[in-house]
Amino acid sequence: MKQFDINKIKSIALLGHGSSGKTTLADSILFSAGVTDRIGKTSDGSATMDFDAEEKKRSVSVSTAVYQFEYKDNKINLIDAPGLFDFAGGVSEALTGADSALIVLSGKSGLNVGAQINYDQAKAAGIPVSFFIGKLDSPRAYFYRVISTLTAHYGAVVCPVVIPYVEGETVVSYVNLIEGKAYKCEGVKYTETAMPENDDINNMRDVMLEAVASVDEELMDKYFGGEPFTSDEIKAALKKGMVAGDICPVFGGVNQTGEGVSLALDILADIAPSAADREYTVKNGEAEGTANCNPTAPAAAVVFKTIADPFVGKLSYFKVINGSVKADMKLINIRTGEEERLGKVMWLKGGKQEDADVINAGDIGSVAKLGSVKTGDTLCAAGSSVEIVAAAFPKACLSMAVKVVKKGEEEKVSQGLQRLCEEDPTLSFATDKETRELVLSGLGEQHLDVVSSKLKNKFGVEVKLETPKVAYRETIRKKVKVQGRHKKQSGGHGQFGDVWIEFEPCDSDDMIFAENVFGGAVPKNFFPAVETGLRECVKKGTLAGYPVVGLKATLVDGSYHPVDSSEMSFKMAAAVAFKAGIPMANPVLLEPIGTLNVLVPDDVMGDVIGDINKRRGRVLGMNPAENRKQEIIAEVPVSEMGDFPTAMRSIAQGRAIFDFKFERYEEAPPFVAQKVIAEKSE
Repeated sequence: MKQFDINKIKSIALLGHGSSGKTTLADSILFSAGVTDRIGKTSDGSATMDFDAEEKKRSVSVSTAVYQFEYKDNKINLIDAPGLFDFAGGVSEALTGADSALIVLSGKSGLNVGAQINYDQAKAAGIPVSFFIGKLDSPRAYFYRVISTLTAHYGAVVCPVVIPYVEGETVVSYVNLIEGKAYKCEGVKYTETAMPENDDINNMRDVMLEAVASVDEELMDKYFGGEPFTSDEIKAALKKGMVAGDICPVFGGVNQTGEGVSLALDILADIAPSAADREYTVKNGEAEGTANCNPTAPAAAVVFKTIADPFVGKLSYFKVINGSVKADMKLINIRTGEEERLGKVMWLKGGKQEDADVINAGDIGSVAKLGSVKTGDTLCAAGSSVEIVAAAFPKACLSMAVKVVKKGEEEKVSQGLQRLCEEDPTLSFATDKETRELVLSGLGEQHLDVVSSKLKNKFGVEVKLETPKVAYRETIRKKVKVQGRHKKQSGGHGQFGDVWIEFEPCDSDDMIFAENVFGGAVPKNFFPAVETGLRECVKKGTLAGYPVVGLKATLVDGSYHPVDSSEMSFKMAAAVAFKAGIPMANPVLLEPIGTLNVLVPDDVMGDVIGDINKRRGRVLGMNPAENRKQEIIAEVPVSEMGDFPTAMRSIAQGRAIFDFKFERYEEAPPFVAQKVIAEKSE
């Protein structure tokens, strides 16, 4: 593959709601460009961009894929991002590598939640947006209804460019509004046909011309003067409007057959913003600013995706922002400060790679086996400290306990998860110090299920995912005084320890030990042994075996034997006192309570509050937020939050953002305590 000028390199991210047809559209684009010999299907595992084993098995995209090809004197880097919310990290990867975004909609379902979220994400990243309304061969698909919805949401930025001409319910031809010509499409091939006379088409062309005129004063004068625009003038204005964020071109077609796709690709090759137009947020030390790609500056690249493979090793996808990146080059990882020596650099062809001599500014490439490099890292030439800020990744919101099927494979599981976390920044795992469980956190049930499957298929270890244990606590509610007596005679020196201890509630999370012994009933040198015995006991309470908190223990009396008493004897005596006294002190179970902050759209606020109430939550307040949203603040028991992410996904259709953190312990209701105690006794 030859090298291209930065103005001719165009990286386009395909975004959209799950099942909107992004991957199929990618196949149609590749077939239209002549780089593949057919249009694949996700349903039978033949899609070019869905090359991962998990994607073939599930018939859905679970990771970002890149395919680079030459078209009309341009270098197109097509980036296919997953549409399911469980794999939203792929959208962040795509936005870091892209110069523009093509949001794919279905002519049947129209502007759905995923597309709206992707639009907001692209705008937040400063990425120009265009739309492709597909599946126009499906029953109940209606292009103009979707256009109306887009206009209602986003206003005058919506600019139709390629639209269908429909007779009855059949698309007869596609109209290129730039040229004012109609084309009959047979698959990806198209031939000019008679231009239909239709009010919808005339209205759409007027909308486009008005949008084009609004971005250029000279065109505005021509527009009001009644002068026609040339095709080149319209294309230049469309590109200018896209870069400024004032125009979002709209195309129509059929994803699977390729109808209209070639028309859209021809136009996008001319009007899509290039790598020279992309502006990145950069940091230089403490200073933060923006910068465009610079071919003459010292080398700098941002890693936007990582693939972990136990056989091939780590494969890093990167976009060059400054200078050029070559094989055997030495670059500094800004995050770690370590030097990384690059092996051979490669172009990306879906699941395959092609060796490259050099990757220039604005272009995308890959390199294998970079030591400690992670997604989002900046690699730059020695002496440079420019850090490129990658798109933010969503935070993990669902946690599950990982149970190893075969004993002895715990280390292999840990190593496998470590590799997968390098691949996916939305994934994390840690051992819970309280429950000693290995807890895996991700974006949803399907996300974690894919991780479990990858552990088995890639790393050869099988695990089960279960609901994590809750770290309960125990405490007491009244004061008691009890005796603990340990006496044992087995020939020779015996064992004798005798203590009287007062147990009472206190506000401390840790046990407080005190002594109030008079007259030497218990020698001082045995006090530490008594305290040690009690501290070992509070690790497992008498109700359900959970740690005891809020306990003050005071040694008030006792007796000893000059020969048979020892530290061990008094340690055992303290344990006897604990086991006898705590059940008499009205022990209760404490459950962890967390503070929940949820940002939800106004229209689902009532449903979200209802769900919180069902979880024994207490709503503390509500605050209005931007974009017709509400912030709900509540306190909810940790034990009730297990499936909360899934419930929010269902209620708010992926539009809810929430944060939950532990706050304190409270006494559990009797029915909860009885259930927990019963489960522990089984």
